Amino acid sequence: MFYRQAGIFHTSYAQDRALFPIPFEKWAILAVLAFALVAPYVLSSLAITSYVRPWLIWTSAVLGLNLILGWAGQFHFGYAAIMGIGAYTSVHAARNGVPWEFAVILGGLMASVIGVVFAFAALRVKGLYLALSTLAMQFVMDWVISHVPAISGGVSATLQAPPMKLLGQAITSEAGLYYVVLGWTIFVTVFMLNLRRSALGRALVAVREKDYAAAVIGVQSFYYKLVAFATSAFIGGVSGAMLIFGFYRAVTAEQFAVNVSIELVAMVIVGGLGSIIGSFFGTAFILLLPGQMNALVAWGSKLMGLNLGAETLAHIPHMVYGASIILVLLIEPMGLGKLYGNVRNYLLVWPFGYARK
Repeated sequence: MFYRQAGIFHTSYAQDRALFPIPFEKWAILAVLAFALVAPYVLSSLAITSYVRPWLIWTSAVLGLNLILGWAGQFHFGYAAIMGIGAYTSVHAARNGVPWEFAVILGGLMASVIGVVFAFAALRVKGLYLALSTLAMQFVMDWVISHVPAISGGVSATLQAPPMKLLGQAITSEAGLYYVVLGWTIFVTVFMLNLRRSALGRALVAVREKDYAAAVIGVQSFYYKLVAFATSAFIGGVSGAMLIFGFYRAVTAEQFAVNVSIELVAMVIVGGLGSIIGSFFGTAFILLLPGQMNALVAWGSKLMGLNLGAETLAHIPHMVYGASIILVLLIEPMGLGKLYGNVRNYLLVWPFGYARK
């Protein structure tokens, strides 16, 4: 069928280790990229602005967090603070005349510095203790951002972001903002795809499985944890800047509070730890499904003639949404990415269901 490998003969390690060794996957990716390029001309402006663009931005952030959770195996409940550091740094830099491209990079670099501070906690503790320490750092960063006027302008203040400028040209159209966000998401995705098959990726997986055993075979967990936290923080910082310049247009401390960190962790878990395509699925599930649930419940109640109050209509979608998360994790605890992998593995041997890959 689609994933059949008949007639595919790899004659070198480079061919066997290609990003997409099966032709169907290569053509499917090209089709998705082609649709992504023409999406502003096919989809409505509302769909691009309210759904596609935020989904792409949050997916890039989830990919960065997955590097820590999925590859390095380190809990991180302070990723929203990392994104906030990148957002505030880039906005301040752009407001002070720094070119937009360099302002975004500065935001990523500043986030990396803070990310290394988070990493030192990972070098001392593990598991739930690490989760608690990163959560404590999230609260500290929340307080610092909201109470230092030089950063946020004060408690409950809103800092207006200057317009996005690429190579000196202001980007004001919805299509232009979409293409910039799409380019960043593609860059992060390609980076993660290559990381998975690189020496660094294999070292991170070794640290995740058992850092003591990794040290025995020569993998320095101290060094690779620092690299993982710094790299993940850079992706998170730039993604936070993209979120402000490409979507919100203004930055406040509430946009990067602790509840955002919890939602990011939920996106990673629902999508699947260490799964790249699962990061896309998990982000869509957590970010986009609640709104669709509200519309679906309202439509269903109207169709069945149920006279439900406004309060009931407000709570039922949350109940259905929570139940759907539990259902997904009950069906496949390793997330939506693993569900896709199960279907893919089945099609690889279809119709010979007795075969084992």
